[in-house]
Amino acid sequence: MITINGQVYAWDDPLVLAIGGAVLFLSMLVLILRAAGRSGRLVLGELGWLAQRVQSLAEGQERLAGGLHHVSETQAVSQGAILQVMEQRLAEVQRAMGDSLQGSSVRTARSLGELQQRLATIDKAQENIERLSGNVLSLQDILSNKQTRGAFGEIQLHDIVLKALPSDSYTMQATLSNGRRADCLIHLPAPPGPIAIDAKFPLEAYEALRRAETPQQVLEAQRALRGSVRVHLRAIAEKYILEGETAEGALMFLPSEAVYAELHANFPEVVREGFALKVWIVSPTTCMAVLNTMRAVLKDARMREQAGAIRRELSELYRDIERLGVRVENLDRHFGQAAKDIEEIKISSEKAGKRARRLDAFDFEELEQAPVGRAAE
Repeated sequence: MITINGQVYAWDDPLVLAIGGAVLFLSMLVLILRAAGRSGRLVLGELGWLAQRVQSLAEGQERLAGGLHHVSETQAVSQGAILQVMEQRLAEVQRAMGDSLQGSSVRTARSLGELQQRLATIDKAQENIERLSGNVLSLQDILSNKQTRGAFGEIQLHDIVLKALPSDSYTMQATLSNGRRADCLIHLPAPPGPIAIDAKFPLEAYEALRRAETPQQVLEAQRALRGSVRVHLRAIAEKYILEGETAEGALMFLPSEAVYAELHANFPEVVREGFALKVWIVSPTTCMAVLNTMRAVLKDARMREQAGAIRRELSELYRDIERLGVRVENLDRHFGQAAKDIEEIKISSEKAGKRARRLDAFDFEELEQAPVGRAAE
C-alpha cells in the first residue's frame, strides 16, 4: 500500500504504476542526459515540463480519487435506499401473504363446516333411505302373501271409510244373513239400502303382465289378469248382493291405482262385465269420491227423518212467540199506568212544595181564600 496526497492506493493500482513508470523514466532520462553531456538548460526545461506533467497527473489522481469516493458514497446511499425499499416490499408481501393465509384459513374452515353439514345431511338421508328400503321390503313381504295382502287392502279401505263417513254409518267385517262377511257394509237408507264393499288385489297377474317381454307372455298375463278379476266380480255379486237385505249393487275395492288404471285402459270388457253384475270397481281415489256421495245421501236421509221433529219444534216456537207478544203488551200497559201515576205524583209534589213555601213566608191570606176542595187536592 502507498499513500499519495492522503489517499491510500494499492501497489497494483494503475495510477501508482503510471507514477512509478514516470519516475523511472525521469531517472533514466537524467542518467542519459548526464552521460550524453547535453546542456543544463535543456535538461532543466525537460525536467520542468516533466514536473508539470507529474503535477497534472497528481491533480488528476486527486480528482479521480474524489470521484471514486463520491461514487462509493452514492452507491452506498443507493444500496441503503434499495435495501429499505426491498424491506418495505418484503413487509408488504409478508402482510399480504398473512392476510391471504388468514382469509384462506377462514374460507377453509367455513368450507369444512359446510362440508360437515352436508355430510350430516347425507348421513340422515342415507338412514331414511335405509329405513325406506326396509319398509319397501316389508311391504313386498306383505304383498307376497295372499292373506297379508288381503289384510293390507282391508286396512286401507278402513282408513278411507273412517275419513269419509260417520262412525255409526258403517260396519267393518259385517256378517250377512247368508253367513258371508263383507269387509265393509255402508248403512244407506232404503232405497238403495245397505251396500257392501269388498277389497280384492289381483297382484300376481298384474305383476306378470308388467314383467312380460314377449307377445306370448303378454297374452298369457292378460288372460290371467282378466280371469282373476272376473272371478272376484262374480264372487262379490253372489256373496254380497242379497235381495231385501242389501242394495242391488256392491263395490269391489282395488287398493292400487295402477291396477285400476290398467283395467280401465286395456280391459274395458271386464269393467263392463262388472257393470252387468252390478259390481262397481273403485280405487282409493274413486272410493273416496263415492263415499262422499254416500255421506250426502246419509245426511239427506237423516234430515228427512228429523223433519217431523223439526215441525214440532217450529210449532212450539210459534206458541212461545205468541205468549211473548201478550206479555209484552201487558208490560206496555203496566208501563203506561206507571207513567200516569208518576205524573200525578209530580203534580201533588209541586202543590205541596208551593204550600210549604207560603207557610214559610207566613202568607195565610191566599190559603184562606182558596176553595176547600182545591186545598184538599
